[in-house]
Amino acid sequence: MRLGGNVFYNGTDPEGYARAHVEKGYGAALCPDWITPEKPAELDRFKQVMKEHDIIIAEVGAWCNPMHPDKVQAEDKIAYMTQRLALAEELEAVTCVNILGTKLTSHWYGAHKDGYTEAFFEEAVEVSQKVIDAVKPKQAKLSFEMMPYYFLDSPDEYLRFLKALNRKEAGVHLDISNTMNQPKRFYQNTEFIKETFRLLKDDIVTLHLKDIRLKEDSLTVEFEEVLLGTGGIDYVTLMEEIAKLPEGTPAMLEHLETEEEYDMARNAAFLFAEKAGMKKTGLVWHK
Repeated sequence: MRLGGNVFYNGTDPEGYARAHVEKGYGAALCPDWITPEKPAELDRFKQVMKEHDIIIAEVGAWCNPMHPDKVQAEDKIAYMTQRLALAEELEAVTCVNILGTKLTSHWYGAHKDGYTEAFFEEAVEVSQKVIDAVKPKQAKLSFEMMPYYFLDSPDEYLRFLKALNRKEAGVHLDISNTMNQPKRFYQNTEFIKETFRLLKDDIVTLHLKDIRLKEDSLTVEFEEVLLGTGGIDYVTLMEEIAKLPEGTPAMLEHLETEEEYDMARNAAFLFAEKAGMKKTGLVWHK
């Protein structure tokens, strides 16, 4: 496993960006906003510097809604996804990641009744095929983050999606916390984690790490994200399963506000990794 997270670096110097990760003990990084295909010389230098410091580019984000019901907006987002996948390939990143999208118009992500229909499923397959076939990446995979509010919320459905997609250039972006959309699954998340890895382990390319809590005083089902280690996710089991993935699989901390919170989450992740029997060599955790 290569851990990564926000390093709160505000410059545009690849050397500074790389050193900020090394200082935190991170072996994986996100593609920063200032790296673009319009500046190929800077892109090449960035890629080289990260390699020199033994840091891999885990993700190029393509955060947008390619399933927008307005066809013009949808095509614009599909074009953006294609550009981002091409950038991920150029950077030799592990993945270009997005969500599947939504028919919601008020926001680029969120719940909508159509997210569970076969028409939505088929359109998501077609959109993903279109993006992959336009780029034909050799290294970077196109992946979609599992989310709690459409069909891609379980390993069985992800396998069904990958089978229909029928592209070896597609992979799984796993966020266990995002799959917690019902109390039973949350309270039995140890078993769910094991089953998820059993079914998806050959296709997992990157992970997001965060924790989640079920608000027990709410009359309706309500989950909230919390600092890693303070929620209900069985992180020892999660780390044991991550340890079975190919060495160096990126696992990225996210959704925290301050550098102090990221440091606390990092330290918790390191502790859980140790409890799972993993050891750290350089910037890589392994069995």
